Amino acid sequence: MYDKSLKLNSWNDVKINTQKIDKKVYFKERDIFWLKIGENIGFEQNGKGDKFQRPVLVVKRYTNDMFLGIPLSTTLREGSFYFQFSFLEDKISTALLVQHKLFSSKRFIKKIGKINENDFRKLKIKLHNLIFEEDFCPSKKEGTIPKENCIDIIAENSLKSKEMKND
Repeated sequence: MYDKSLKLNSWNDVKINTQKIDKKVYFKERDIFWLKIGENIGFEQNGKGDKFQRPVLVVKRYTNDMFLGIPLSTTLREGSFYFQFSFLEDKISTALLVQHKLFSSKRFIKKIGKINENDFRKLKIKLHNLIFEEDFCPSKKEGTIPKENCIDIIAENSLKSKEMKND
């Protein structure tokens, strides 16, 4: 707990300085930047290093000052919470779809790349399904989920829950 408190305090110092930034950075959908995303709580994705940074994909630009972004990882993960693609030669990145959130453009550090149009289209479909279609499974690692479709499992569990309430 003490170590987490120190990290949160260090992040607070970085966040205060980040808030003071006045420079405007031009960005658009599909861009990938290093961002100061911070030291967060619970299962929220943390940044790394003394700037608490992580690469983030710009999914939707709302204004010059804010956008919907998805943090990236080099840890390969499968399942509907994740989308794998490559924007750097010989390196696969994983978009942490479940970690999507609104970011301020003040968090930008440096542009590092761009996702190609085809992968971006597929990512947006997968993100839409995760948010609105109830088609989610946290992992596809062998032995961690049943072999059936996750939608069928959700529906089956919902029916069982209703039956239990009626008993």
